[in-house]
Amino acid sequence: YDDSSWKKVNQYNNREWAMTPVEGSRPSTLGSFWLRQHIKIDAAHAGKPATLHMGTLHDMDYTYLNGQHIGTTYYQYPPRRYKIPAGLLKEGDNVISVRVICKSGMAFFYKRWYNVNLDPKTEILPLIGSKEGILHVTLAFVNPGDKVLIPNPGYPTYTSLSKLLGAKIINYDLMEDNGWQPNFDELEKMELSDVKLMWTNYPNMPTGASASLNLFQKLVNFAQKHNIVVVNDNPYSLILNEHPISLLQIEGAKDCCIEFNSMSKSQNMPGWRVGWISTNAQFIQWILKVKSNVDSGMFKPLQLAAAQALHNNDEWHQEHNINIYAKRRNIAEAIMKTLGCTFDSTQVGMFLWGRIPDSYDNVEILTEKVLHDAKVFITPGFIFGSNGNRYLRISLCAKESQLDEALRRIKTIL
Repeated sequence: YDDSSWKKVNQYNNREWAMTPVEGSRPSTLGSFWLRQHIKIDAAHAGKPATLHMGTLHDMDYTYLNGQHIGTTYYQYPPRRYKIPAGLLKEGDNVISVRVICKSGMAFFYKRWYNVNLDPKTEILPLIGSKEGILHVTLAFVNPGDKVLIPNPGYPTYTSLSKLLGAKIINYDLMEDNGWQPNFDELEKMELSDVKLMWTNYPNMPTGASASLNLFQKLVNFAQKHNIVVVNDNPYSLILNEHPISLLQIEGAKDCCIEFNSMSKSQNMPGWRVGWISTNAQFIQWILKVKSNVDSGMFKPLQLAAAQALHNNDEWHQEHNINIYAKRRNIAEAIMKTLGCTFDSTQVGMFLWGRIPDSYDNVEILTEKVLHDAKVFITPGFIFGSNGNRYLRISLCAKESQLDEALRRIKTIL
């Protein structure tokens, strides 16, 4: 566009206005996006300074020059203008404005943090919280009597929901001396013929163990060899973690693996119930067939808020996902030391996992003492499985003042 007049801009060629849906997308409930404006730069405007005039919008638009984000226009804001300096625009360049709902924001998140390309129309399914996705995926892939591999220790919902749906649970061990990672030699000795799903959770909860691309490569190889769908629950990768990674970074992972993500953690949005699944288009269709008969799409304002939150800047991430949790982590480590527990200082995520002293017969003796004498609740590790019997978990979700008070109280009884 040139700056001579809005009338001239309004008459510019190759403009596609209003509500043109991107082919294959469905608005609102499935979290898609709409193409609003598309301009191809012609020879007369190439090389000249210009201003992009974005009209008043109903929702929220992201503006891109050849795929690079250059500005955002928000709901009910007045028109905005983006200055383009001389020499930047070339003949044939494309400028588009898209109305973003959830799915494109989620694809952007995966590209930004993991350098993984996802098609927002076919390879992403928004969820009303990733926990609900455990139900959807199990219903889509597991019949009653089929086997499911579940980590010990692990998130209790993998076990409880599998039991509710009639699946046979096969636990695989995660042990401290193996970095809380699967022992693939032991897995290969199991009877795997009826196993349909394998649940993994890296960065791990409750142990705080981080993943590696080497581990993810082994998981993909295992899935391909045994025709098992590996589902990695990945909501903690941005918390106290300078190098977030995704299972989908591995070549071929999208064909045999599913990954969950959640805005409760990385965007500080617990209670909003916004999560999503990323995988191949066929898996998405199978899961969607279940989901569309179990619940509906999320409230549209939540989608719009989620799309904005997924585009937060590096400064916000550093403060809210690193700095704040680091301060809480320091206090949690002091609590662990006061309790006489040992822990791995390289843990990531929003919990701290520690081993209790040998002087206690079991973890419940220690956690019950702290509960009744200091009036502080600390999660005993056995709730995550038998391999957590001598461990406990401290949450970093409490504010510094609460953690300081917990430390003060515990010091008075030990």
